[in-house]
Amino acid sequence: MSVERLAIIINPALPPGLIANTAATIGVGLGALAPQLGARQLTDVQGRSIHNSADRAVPILQAEAATMRDVLMKALPPPDGGFLVAFPQFARTIHSFSEYQSLFPQKDLAEELIEGIGLAGPDKWVRSLTGHLKLLR
Repeated sequence: MSVERLAIIINPALPPGLIANTAATIGVGLGALAPQLGARQLTDVQGRSIHNSADRAVPILQAEAATMRDVLMKALPPPDGGFLVAFPQFARTIHSFSEYQSLFPQKDLAEELIEGIGLAGPDKWVRSLTGHLKLLR
């Protein structure tokens, strides 16, 4: 199944720098899970080549902490062809992936403050989770 829709959800209470960092980190995670979203080389008329950023729109939506938790719990487990990336607040205090990886199994996502979520997958699944959310402005 191909990825039909994307969405990134961010807590709007975060300062602008953390909003940008959260969106970027989630975007990298989604791209790693579904490389078909990008990874295409484009060449201009002069022969200069770049790789595209994404092959479809990536709406950045907003949700307060309680709504974010609800979306996360409804999204788990993702359906076939669905991808979910979450950014829990405790990740900000950790500066190495190995430390994060060893700490994560001791956490309960239902109890953690989630600052951002990335969703990619079937249109109906992503829309069912995000259709009520507003764009982050």
